[in-house]
Amino acid sequence: MSDKVLAGRAAVVTGGSRGIGRAVVERLAADGADVVFGYAHDDAAAAEVVRAVAANGAAGAGRVYAVRADLGTPEGPERLMAAAEEELGGLDILVNNAARAVTRAPLAETDPADFDATMAVNARAVFLTLRYAARRMRDGGRIVNISSLNTRRPMPGLVAYLAGKGALEQLTEAAAVELGPRGITANTVSPGPTETEMLRSVNPPHALETVAGLTPLRRLGQPADVADVVAFLVGPDARWVSGQNLGATGGLR
Repeated sequence: MSDKVLAGRAAVVTGGSRGIGRAVVERLAADGADVVFGYAHDDAAAAEVVRAVAANGAAGAGRVYAVRADLGTPEGPERLMAAAEEELGGLDILVNNAARAVTRAPLAETDPADFDATMAVNARAVFLTLRYAARRMRDGGRIVNISSLNTRRPMPGLVAYLAGKGALEQLTEAAAVELGPRGITANTVSPGPTETEMLRSVNPPHALETVAGLTPLRRLGQPADVADVVAFLVGPDARWVSGQNLGATGGLR
């Protein structure tokens, strides 16, 4: 029996050129899915993902394609989804991973323009991709939205980021209820501190060491740790899991 449990499935991953998104793209392709991933601007990073997947792909691995799309623009999310569906011939899996990087500022000093720009990517783009999926995803599909432990464990200075991720979690709930009759599941994955460029860009090394020490498993998460959780949720074994928010945190609460 083939271990390519996603063979014949068409997947879209937003923010797939680095970090958790890249790990998700690589894992879904390894499980047999054909994957289109979106990225905002780094052509070299996107090309490297496509090259790496092709170089490491075993027999039965899925194909991978990159589509440049700025999800912060009104037209970007739907353009990505339409391009993906055209390339793949359908839509079975959607993973919303793209997020605007954290801009730390106290609530009293948060720039409304920065708030709007963050919400455009972290919430509005999720709404638009889900809206597209609600119309076009095949029955039995899978949706996974990537949130953050910070919505349960909020920290000062993250108001825009927290607002966007909180909205994403509610959008997951709405999709699970509305699309469930078609056999489509929708779940959230909330990573804890995960070793990515985004995490390191907003935290000094000593802070990351402290956080790793607070985690019961005594380390930072790796992108592949989160990708494995996503792979479970989009696979056949999670057919009875929907409307949930799974913490991929190494036990940190």
